[in-house]
Amino acid sequence: MKLWAQMLWALLSGPGRRRGGIRGLAFSSWQSHPPLAELLSPTGLVSHWTRVFEKRGIPEARESSEYIVAHVLGAKTFQSLKPVLWTQPLTPQQLQCIQVLCSRRLQRVPVQYILGEWDFRGLSLKMLPPVFIPRPETEELVEWVLEEVAQRPNVVEAQGGPLILEVGCGSGAISLSLLSQLPQILAREEKASQVIAVDKEEAAINLTYENAQRLRLQDRIQIIPFDVTSVGSWTHLLPWGPMDLIVSNPPYIFHHNMEQLAPEIRSYEDPVALDGGEEGMDIITHILTLAPQFLKDSGSIFLEVEPRHPELVSNWLQSHPDLCLNLVAVRRDFCGRPRFLHVQRSGP
Repeated sequence: MKLWAQMLWALLSGPGRRRGGIRGLAFSSWQSHPPLAELLSPTGLVSHWTRVFEKRGIPEARESSEYIVAHVLGAKTFQSLKPVLWTQPLTPQQLQCIQVLCSRRLQRVPVQYILGEWDFRGLSLKMLPPVFIPRPETEELVEWVLEEVAQRPNVVEAQGGPLILEVGCGSGAISLSLLSQLPQILAREEKASQVIAVDKEEAAINLTYENAQRLRLQDRIQIIPFDVTSVGSWTHLLPWGPMDLIVSNPPYIFHHNMEQLAPEIRSYEDPVALDGGEEGMDIITHILTLAPQFLKDSGSIFLEVEPRHPELVSNWLQSHPDLCLNLVAVRRDFCGRPRFLHVQRSGP
């Protein structure tokens, strides 16, 4: 135990503390010293870093601590660790790694970027800044799309599986989640579903491709650089054929609300994936304008939006009858906010 005490003291009193840096601030808050074995254990470290994060105003302090400690121990969640490991001393290398990762969290780096991966509907996706981090609400968007496909056999009559266009693929979370689930819900499937995933950011294109390979779905997805706001850029998508569905979680934050976002979002995620313009409608209206050129008759658009948008989108569509698009359904998220839209093409 003496050796462990020396190693722990080396961590606590290292150069970071002497210089008064982040590491020193973190460990200097460890005012009352529990037994050494507890300090070295996963449970003790989670408690310690939770206190540190709370003192520094870090959101979801305990969750952040648990995710980081579990990650260093090779698990996705702290609860998935075998209970016998909760009180076992960590190695010096593990202690050092936890310290480094927690120091990044003190800089308000999102946990998803710190871990380098995140689960979305059971899929383990690689995460890299500044590509937009998928939120839990978006899982509900995917669930709604899957429900609609399962209830509409006409969507899959021709080719055995729907052809889907995702606008703004980011990490590929929506596209890859749909592809992973569609074979399980389609009866008498003759041909696998396909997705055309587009994004204007090279980092997003590359990350979606990496995640597609990671999940062995690369043969069922076409990942194409595409700027929905660029006049004429849509023409090179036409050869893929008319789409059954368009799905998007577009930038929808009102521009004047951008400064109110948490530091984790403002400092590390791509603002292009967040800022929707004055009323959060800039990219939404571009998608709706182009949709009739891509959709089959009675094809659908599923959007994740801001709670103020259902009324704005409805009014905008009424002022553009030539698009032959109708808002047919609004769904609330798990917090009760109107968050998802189903828009359907009603004419040629």
